[in-house]
Amino acid sequence: MKFFVIGDVTVDHIYHLHSLPKAGEEVHPLRAIMEPGGAGGTISVTLARLGHSVTLAACVGDDPFATYALKHVEESGVSQAAVQRVEGQLTSTITVMQAENGERVMLSYGAANRELDPAKLKKRDVEGTDALIVSAYSLVEGPQRDYALKAIDIAKAAKKPVPVFIDLGTGAVNKAGTGLIDDVSRADYLSLNQHEILALTGTSSISAALAQLSDEGLGCILVKVGPMGCIVWTPQDTELVDAVLPEKEPVLDTTGAGDTFTATFAHAVLSGEPLAKAARMANAAGALAATQLGAQSRQITPDDLNLAAGPRA
Repeated sequence: MKFFVIGDVTVDHIYHLHSLPKAGEEVHPLRAIMEPGGAGGTISVTLARLGHSVTLAACVGDDPFATYALKHVEESGVSQAAVQRVEGQLTSTITVMQAENGERVMLSYGAANRELDPAKLKKRDVEGTDALIVSAYSLVEGPQRDYALKAIDIAKAAKKPVPVFIDLGTGAVNKAGTGLIDDVSRADYLSLNQHEILALTGTSSISAALAQLSDEGLGCILVKVGPMGCIVWTPQDTELVDAVLPEKEPVLDTTGAGDTFTATFAHAVLSGEPLAKAARMANAAGALAATQLGAQSRQITPDDLNLAAGPRA
């Protein structure tokens, strides 16, 4: 299958700490790593490793980090035909500070990502794909937002409509808030976590948020609810799909787990799996992604998904 993915590529600096530092405090991390990341890159790499043909639309700068940000994209065979490079811009970086109690602070700089030029979007790239996946960070601001909206327009207007998957992120919702509702309501499949759905809708409960999004015309919503798994909502049914936790691999780093979840769900749905089984496979993939350091370090294979989700679906 063919996927067209719009989203950020970044270089992630990840620091694991006993506790988050206070103002003016100097702390020494338990470990520190630098890895390629970003929702667009992670979703693309996951899909390619699952055997799909993937084109990534992203933007990098002309600095040394550009090559590193695209390291796994290149190694996994993702097409970079729609990757743009902008002179005088920095490739995006994210600094993550992760405490032992689960608290996390992120310093994110969108940089070149926001400069993705919509004039360079080729209509045939979207029309000729089996699905369009858009990270909500692409819908926040700058030319990148225009690029993403243009791609969604093309997908919806195609002779054979292209299903649209939109994946929210906390940073995107914190910045745009309820202003994202009109954009995400055009998704065929929307994935987000329990905090994001409340911020997106301005409501105080998941049920109220789902009711509001139902009024917006959404057909399928996945709400990630941490250790409980995820809620799969459609106008006809609501189901809690249990988490699938690795039996032998401890959780080390949750960076990119949500992006892996979204990619795997899209893979399973387009492979013909029922929504509940697709969600279970996504739960398994997200958990497995957290067993290695870095957003793209743990390769998710079809065997992983069959072993973790197949027999119990």
